[in-house]
Amino acid sequence: MEILAMHISNGIINGPVAAAFAVIALAAMALCVRRGRHDLDDRLAPMAGLVAAFIFAVQMLNFPIFTAGVSGHLLGGAIAAMLVGPWVGALCIAVVLVVQALVFGDGGVAMLGLSITNMAVIGVAVAYLLIALLLRVLPRSNAGLAVTAFVAALVSVVVAAMGFVLQYWLGGTTDLGGNLTGLAGTMAVSHLFIGIGEGLITATTVVTVAKVRPDLVYALRALKPAPAATVPTVGGVR
Repeated sequence: MEILAMHISNGIINGPVAAAFAVIALAAMALCVRRGRHDLDDRLAPMAGLVAAFIFAVQMLNFPIFTAGVSGHLLGGAIAAMLVGPWVGALCIAVVLVVQALVFGDGGVAMLGLSITNMAVIGVAVAYLLIALLLRVLPRSNAGLAVTAFVAALVSVVVAAMGFVLQYWLGGTTDLGGNLTGLAGTMAVSHLFIGIGEGLITATTVVTVAKVRPDLVYALRALKPAPAATVPTVGGVR
């Protein structure tokens, strides 16, 4: 676990930057709690638990990327955004990260703000913005839903990985000799492949749920197509 620590281990980013992102993460989670209350109902509450458990399981598969303290793994932002929405989805991922750090030692406790910002905030936000866009231009078929889930997962994984590059640029504790571009390239390429795998898993899972219980897919309920405008009839003539 010391060698393949999931997420960001203590000491990778300096204290001031870690503290600043902890404040950002706390503020974002407070907003999610406030907005998520309006979404929770009899369908969403149990689904949130299932989503958190699923994300916890898939994140156990991780791959070393940079030194001994950072690894790549599935993030789960897109599947959380699609099934339970952005507010509750971000909270699900944040809870998973906290449990992993405190109970299993996956990632440093002092670095939790960094990991939550990358995965729960950036990852979910980017995924849901793409979902909202794609569901308005693609057909509401299984194929359209699959493409939406795949693209949202792929892009959100890569963008979240770039969040770590920004954090390292702000407060990395190891001198890369000006080779931050190399770190960015390594993170982008490795997470591109991870994003492809996550996209396939997300698309398969979301389409399967939609076939059985489309009412459990938050994105399909919340992002309904705008009703077509109608012209009132006058004297029998439209």
